[in-house]
Amino acid sequence: MVQPAEVRVRRALLSVSDKTGIVDFARGLADLGVELVSTGGTATALRDAGLEVRPIDDFTGFPEIMGGRVKTLHPKLYAGLLALRDDEEHMLAASEHEIEFVDLVCVNLYPFEQTAARRGATEHEVIENIDIGGPTMIRASAKNFPFTAVVVNPASYDAILQELADLEARLSIGTRESLATEAFSYTARYDSAISRWFVEKQDDFPPLLLSAYEKVTDLSYGENPHQRAAYYAQAGSRMHALSMVRQLGGKDLSFNNVLDLNAGRMLIGEFELPACAIIKHNNPCGVAVGGSVLEAYHAAFACDPQSAFGGVVCVNGQVDAGFADALTKQFCEVIIAPSFTEDALDLLASKPNMRILEDGERRRLNVAERDIKRVMGGLLIQDRDLGLEDRTEMEVVSERKPSEAEWGEMLFAWKVCKHVRSNAIVLSNDLASVGIGAGQMSRVDSVRLAIEKAQAAGSSLLGSAMASDAFFPFSDGPQLAIDAGITAIIQPGGSVRDPVVVEAADEAGISMVFTHRRHFRH
Repeated sequence: MVQPAEVRVRRALLSVSDKTGIVDFARGLADLGVELVSTGGTATALRDAGLEVRPIDDFTGFPEIMGGRVKTLHPKLYAGLLALRDDEEHMLAASEHEIEFVDLVCVNLYPFEQTAARRGATEHEVIENIDIGGPTMIRASAKNFPFTAVVVNPASYDAILQELADLEARLSIGTRESLATEAFSYTARYDSAISRWFVEKQDDFPPLLLSAYEKVTDLSYGENPHQRAAYYAQAGSRMHALSMVRQLGGKDLSFNNVLDLNAGRMLIGEFELPACAIIKHNNPCGVAVGGSVLEAYHAAFACDPQSAFGGVVCVNGQVDAGFADALTKQFCEVIIAPSFTEDALDLLASKPNMRILEDGERRRLNVAERDIKRVMGGLLIQDRDLGLEDRTEMEVVSERKPSEAEWGEMLFAWKVCKHVRSNAIVLSNDLASVGIGAGQMSRVDSVRLAIEKAQAAGSSLLGSAMASDAFFPFSDGPQLAIDAGITAIIQPGGSVRDPVVVEAADEAGISMVFTHRRHFRH
């Protein structure tokens, strides 16, 4: 009998879909005197590289059949993978049935996620990329990690070979357990992707929801410096908060940076014109469109200069030297843009703490993707609040019809309002926010806060528009705005007191539009 610490790797089974690095790994094993057993395409690749390979059907005594659907599912193999070599009964059974032990398994799986995500992939193609033998081999080897090593990641090959060389063809028990941990996570992700593909065909909100997340990056800290943090993206997701984002300078990202970046990228995605959003504590404190992103930045910053201090600046156009010069005059935590000129990067280098991010994402968010919020011990899942109502779907409820300029102002404010924490109020003028009220328990307090912000920044509200993410339960909120100079209001409507609210608008001679859909964001 053999103790775990004494297991020497004498035989390895290699069966991989992703053949990155497999020839060099196999050659390294062969140089250490390890017998190579392999299947199908992997065996062909190794033989083509001049390596001696024992085919799996020679090992099991049973041929690969059904086009390769059945090739490794055999007790000869699984007894060799699962035998406890310090168990007398196991060793007697192995001897009786002429079982050959397998000391190392190198397996990765059919590309199910990539196939399922590919445009035009047929159901047959997707199903044929559900691996059966591979996960079974991985799980068997991982379960028996004291005696069998399992390798699923090509990035591990060099380190495995180095340890085998250093320890006379042995792997430490710690290494084998770490490899088993990685292996079970790998098969769990694989199975969750398959489950998700099946349930999404049948049920938008299935009785059991499985998903896997992979770490994208460690973060400098959490919401507070004493909290550790990391950012994970859903495995197989088409887009995520940092997809196609490249950091060009500055400190490591924090938890709060990622939250604000996500909010900013979602908001900027609403606009085709040059636009800027400045995000602070997951809320916009200034948003504007303009003739250029620099013009939009100045207008967005003017909305609330005090809150913009230390904010995250998101734009949808190139940052040039003029824009960079403006940024260096303010304290900015993060700037994210599709591109930067070399002159701009040289100027921004004078701010070593400013995080400079290049946003290369050009895809659109999947409309079927769900919005998920974490609560204690569970998840709240809903459809994403994507898109906005078309003007043709809205209803002018006031006696005075809005002018085209007022329509433009209201629709701009309405886009911004969807991205502000409820209760949300946005005041706008010249296609720029001039006052934002967010996160208040009372809607009238949000109106009051937005007006106070505008007045503090020295902005005139005469002729401005106001957007509200939900209906006004009373006329007090609209009346405050009317008294401050607002001439157009856009809101969902739907209150039992709508007639009273509309009456206040008519008495003041302003325009009011109902969208008939609210946009809470909690």
